Amino acid sequence: MSHPSPEAHSGHDHHDHEHAHISTQGYAIGFILSVILTAIPFWLVMNHVITNSGTTAFVVLAFAAVQMVVHMIFFLHMNAKSEGGWNMLALIFTLVLVVILLAGSLWVMHNLNTNMMPMPTDMAGMH
Repeated sequence: MSHPSPEAHSGHDHHDHEHAHISTQGYAIGFILSVILTAIPFWLVMNHVITNSGTTAFVVLAFAAVQMVVHMIFFLHMNAKSEGGWNMLALIFTLVLVVILLAGSLWVMHNLNTNMMPMPTDMAGMH
């Protein structure tokens, strides 16, 4: 039984070297995007650019969601190619479950709130 020569194994080293270079560049891009995605909402809130607080909250949450995606891609290296696509599939499955859980909870709480019987203190004003 012959073992492969060191020269035959060295063909895989360029992939590891290339991955380290991409990671360093990816970290730099991720850092710059993270700073921008933090500075813009900070500026929006501190300068009262948007007068409606609900709209401001929605915009800040949208920037937060985009920043989470940036962190997952550039810092956690989650993409369609990593782990044969299973990382991305697991992420999508988790996001679907979270959306179902949150939407279902809000739906149940809204229906409970609208269909609750009035309390005796509330009924005093109905006369």
